[in-house]
Amino acid sequence: MAKTPTPKEILRIDHRPPKTGWMDTPVRFKPGTWCYPGSKDALEYLGYPNIRDWMPTDEDWKLPENWKEIILEGMADRLDKYRSFKVFMDICVRCGACADKCHFFLGSGDPKNMPVLRAELLRSIYRREFTKAGKLLGRLAGARELTTDVIKEWFYYFYQCTECRRCSVFCPYGIDTAEITMMARELLHLLGININWIMTPVANCTRTGNHMGLQPHTFKENIEYLCDDIEEYTGIRITPSFNRKGAEVLFVTPSADVFAEPGIYTCMGYLLLFEHIGLDYTWSTYNSEGGNFGLFTSHEQMKKLNAKIYLEAKRLGVKWILGGECGHMWRVIHQYMDTLNGPADFLEVPVSPVTGTTFENAASTKMVHISEFTADLIKHGKLRLDPSRNAGIVATFHDSCNPSRAMGLLEEPRYILKNVVPEFHEMPENTIREQTFCCGSGTGLNTDEFMEMRMRGGLPRANAVRYVHDKYGVNRLACVCAIDRATLSTLMDYWVPEVTVSGVSELVGNALVMEGEKKRETNLRGEPLAGTEGESDV
Repeated sequence: MAKTPTPKEILRIDHRPPKTGWMDTPVRFKPGTWCYPGSKDALEYLGYPNIRDWMPTDEDWKLPENWKEIILEGMADRLDKYRSFKVFMDICVRCGACADKCHFFLGSGDPKNMPVLRAELLRSIYRREFTKAGKLLGRLAGARELTTDVIKEWFYYFYQCTECRRCSVFCPYGIDTAEITMMARELLHLLGININWIMTPVANCTRTGNHMGLQPHTFKENIEYLCDDIEEYTGIRITPSFNRKGAEVLFVTPSADVFAEPGIYTCMGYLLLFEHIGLDYTWSTYNSEGGNFGLFTSHEQMKKLNAKIYLEAKRLGVKWILGGECGHMWRVIHQYMDTLNGPADFLEVPVSPVTGTTFENAASTKMVHISEFTADLIKHGKLRLDPSRNAGIVATFHDSCNPSRAMGLLEEPRYILKNVVPEFHEMPENTIREQTFCCGSGTGLNTDEFMEMRMRGGLPRANAVRYVHDKYGVNRLACVCAIDRATLSTLMDYWVPEVTVSGVSELVGNALVMEGEKKRETNLRGEPLAGTEGESDV
């Protein structure tokens, strides 16, 4: 594992362009800036091609003999199948509006991390092989030959894109660069080129129903352990149901919420909320994953993993689906589900059983975000909340890329936070809402061997957090994404160690006043509440 440079070393960013043109500047696989290949076990289970032992630093990547033919046929197939891919290859005028919007470019200074130039890595091959101008004029038309060095360049830079889509907000032509990254990754898969931090979770989810590879009994036991902790802190015993047919609601959340800190505290918040309102819901232990790493792999994988949620809802006979705090799950639901597996006509349009609110925005997907659901409860006065239980927390909110830019979930988490914490401050306007900066580790890049690039890519977000910490004393960064909760914790430890990270639902759980509870002395992390240190139970 490469040693991560110190913050002082990373801040010496060199934005000077290389002396050679971008087509003549070879890729350099520097430790800490690339990810390990997919494991043979995972790839064999999923049936991917060209399974072998290799490393990106190898000279010979052991590609199939007809690798060039495979790539060009793959491009032709996708240009025919996806109209957006063809449009995005043709309409860029290289205006540069996106150039300084990518967190990886800002943090690394590498010109090939400018979205426009990253896309040119693929677009230059498109021009050479699929346009008359490129075939006749070559470099004069921005075209180049497809070589093994190009394939290596694709791997390096398309796995330095988190598909966050911030650049697309500023593109005057509406080019979605994330879609280009998705196409490039699909093409690389045809040659057996991928990364382990994506392929192993995909294999796990296919085999056991969740990314972590938890067996059904382990998934159930982990939630019951969280119920034990809740009982210790509140005196309330929660007995959630599992795989119960006929429940009104199927609840689905990322498996990280059930297994890893700080997500487990968010999960405890869910459990308290559902108990508080008497929700008729069930968990599935067989298809328990809300996240969808298929989004980072291929449209085919994305469709398969998305279908598991809906098939389970059908098997259990629920009315609608409630989804937890996740990022990419919601991009798949809002931007792809209807054409992948929908519409889910066997389910009902979601209606809150507590407030009677009909979630018309989910009329097709039949799936409601936990923040929409909770905000509606608060708005109708259905929750008994005591924000003083979050005393000492000065919060800000990180708009996770997919819920904010892919589904427009901007106001609900803020509304919740302002009702459950005593003090809340926004980061600068150009770093939040649609313009939010990525955590720097999305799309399966939250792996340790990639740590230098994660810290570089997360620098713009950390800068904004540093600003509100220094100005307002912010000490808690809240978000609604499982990957963010994990990766921002590492990022804050590195850049702004005075700030901790949590899910919004964790703070809701802290503030909920439960009927029959004992006097609270700790929050859901078992930390003493402000002003109760040393007191005993009453």
